[in-house]
Amino acid sequence: MRARYGVPLGITAVGTAGLIYAAGIEPRAFRLRRVTVPVLPSGMRPLRVLQVSDIHMVGGQRKKQSWLRSLAGLRPDLVINTGDNLSDPEGVPEVLDALGPLMEFPGAYVFGSNDYYGPRPRNPARYLLEKVQGRHGLNGNPPVVGAVHNPWEDLRDGFDAAGWQNLTNTRGTLKIEGVSVELTGLDDPHIKRDRYAEVAGGPSGAADFSMGVVHAPYLRVLDSYTADGYPLVLAGHTHGGQLCIPFYGALVTNCDLDTDRVKGLSTHTSGGHTSYLHVSAGCGANRYTPFRFACPPDVCVDRPFTRSVSRSQLVTRAP
Repeated sequence: MRARYGVPLGITAVGTAGLIYAAGIEPRAFRLRRVTVPVLPSGMRPLRVLQVSDIHMVGGQRKKQSWLRSLAGLRPDLVINTGDNLSDPEGVPEVLDALGPLMEFPGAYVFGSNDYYGPRPRNPARYLLEKVQGRHGLNGNPPVVGAVHNPWEDLRDGFDAAGWQNLTNTRGTLKIEGVSVELTGLDDPHIKRDRYAEVAGGPSGAADFSMGVVHAPYLRVLDSYTADGYPLVLAGHTHGGQLCIPFYGALVTNCDLDTDRVKGLSTHTSGGHTSYLHVSAGCGANRYTPFRFACPPDVCVDRPFTRSVSRSQLVTRAP
């Protein structure tokens, strides 16, 4: 009997241990990544840009809130929030509290679909099906009926009151110790709220440095930013694949971006131009799928540097 049932019981034990790890340990194993990007004009001082994405705040997530507050100790030059702050209609006060210390620094934001709408239970296998069918969010899928509306206006008002710039289908400019940074943002392509025609034309030339900001890195958006000559685009949304296979990587990106670029620094080419793309793996997950495996939650310090840097560097470490 031992020989007959030993293997199945062993598989069950391994599966249970994996589930416990994916649900209870890795989602709380927060990481800080550092990326050096050679994009600044020659002679310009380096900038430290802290990118925060996909918080998906749910009430009671004290460790996440404490960790986010601690990031102010990094003293960033600029904070970019690439959306999906909420996974709970009651989560706005906790998001604003967690990001409060960071809102003392210059910043800007775009929203993601989960800032506008509350999540629903969903079979994770649908992400694989949608990948095969080329349908993601409202891109090829029918509109959602009966969606819960999150109080995104309260979130917007909190960010605006702190002086962060709202980049919803618009441009903004920040002065950082005499350096002029132009930001061009879009609303979330995942729910077809992006309006690139309203911001098209590329960097104005009046700023020392320009970058694009968007929640979901859909190819149509990356093509537009890159063809217009933006040297750097920041995005989130993918969760880095969220449930990854060790030594293989992500299975899905939840958009039409390829899995090779599901997180971290890469490049994108369009219209005869090449831009750097940084996709954050995010520091949270949908409240109904609170799992991560082989893809720890993170935020990233993107350090735009002068173009004289020979190559990009990626360093992963705990805060």
